[in-house]
Amino acid sequence: MSRVTVARSEKATFFQKFLLPAFALKGVIIGGGYATGRELVEYFLSQGPIGALWAMLLAAAIWALVAALTFAFAHHARTYDYRSFVERLLGPGATVFEVCFILFSILLLAVFGAAAGEVVASLFPVPTIVGTLVLALLIAVIAGLGERAVEMMFRYVSTFLYAVYAIFLVLALTSFGEQIETSFARGGMEAGWALSGLTYGSYNIVAAVMILPILRHIGSRRDALIAGAIAGPMAMLPALAFLVAMVGFYPAILSETLPSDYLLQRMGSPAFRFAFQLMVFGALLESGVGVIHAVNERAVAWRERHAKGVPTWFRPTLTIAILSVCMFVAGSIGLVDLIASGYRLMAYVFLATFVLPLLTIGTYRLLGSASSRQEHVHA
Repeated sequence: MSRVTVARSEKATFFQKFLLPAFALKGVIIGGGYATGRELVEYFLSQGPIGALWAMLLAAAIWALVAALTFAFAHHARTYDYRSFVERLLGPGATVFEVCFILFSILLLAVFGAAAGEVVASLFPVPTIVGTLVLALLIAVIAGLGERAVEMMFRYVSTFLYAVYAIFLVLALTSFGEQIETSFARGGMEAGWALSGLTYGSYNIVAAVMILPILRHIGSRRDALIAGAIAGPMAMLPALAFLVAMVGFYPAILSETLPSDYLLQRMGSPAFRFAFQLMVFGALLESGVGVIHAVNERAVAWRERHAKGVPTWFRPTLTIAILSVCMFVAGSIGLVDLIASGYRLMAYVFLATFVLPLLTIGTYRLLGSASSRQEHVHA
């Protein structure tokens, strides 16, 4: 594994080392609630226009810190699947993390499938199942083809996504810029902004473990730390653009189920509304591929550790099986509702089995290896 990593890092481009991890982190985090603005209203704008900015800054700082440490520890331990990574942190305790991770993945994929159905049905006169099937098919093809296809997907879909959000911000400023300016000038900061930023930053950052397979191009600890520091703010940039647009309709927009539709109707551009909905579908695709790719690479690593080959049919077959269970079976037997009821508990488990061990044990080991390497150089 390490030989492959070194060989790749020598030929790695700036994009592969620094931008690809940022695109992947944003891709897994963005999902549906972020892309449509609902999560941004709940965790940020609910704290007032100024409070929202501070909460967003705090969440982005958490993402940057945890991503930087995750990337550096993965490079240090040469672990590029989530199970191996957490095992190096916790030992046998990794089993608790993995159980929650699998349940969380089932919930995410089920939600993504349902959201894709709604998006496609809003664009074309088709049943919602069509959108779910299209998303499942695209995820299966991309994740089944392996690493190169996944990286290409993140490159092109992310470029489209950032472009759409940039246009979205420009349209917002030209359509209701005065309202935005007035709302910011009026101010407003609730006392709970820090807790909101901390909560959002903490429960989403498990995405840093999901994108470990993307990190194989990183060839040094310095590059890993820089990539993580870049990834946090870049993952938050679309949210900042969305927040600025929403501030123009604060506080009325707080009660809207789909803040994106609320704003798009006021921009009065059917063509851009189509492009935005297409971007939301792309965000769901990125998130879905990120989750599936993480599970696939964990399974591949298990086969390699047990001296079993990885036949060409393995990834596509596993991908189809996972998607079938998550998008079509889990909901019908009530599993999704059951998992969703334990969502907050899973967030605490991730905090206890990933974030806290990383900030303590992971940091200690990274500092220890750095000092021992320094002593070796001086000797």
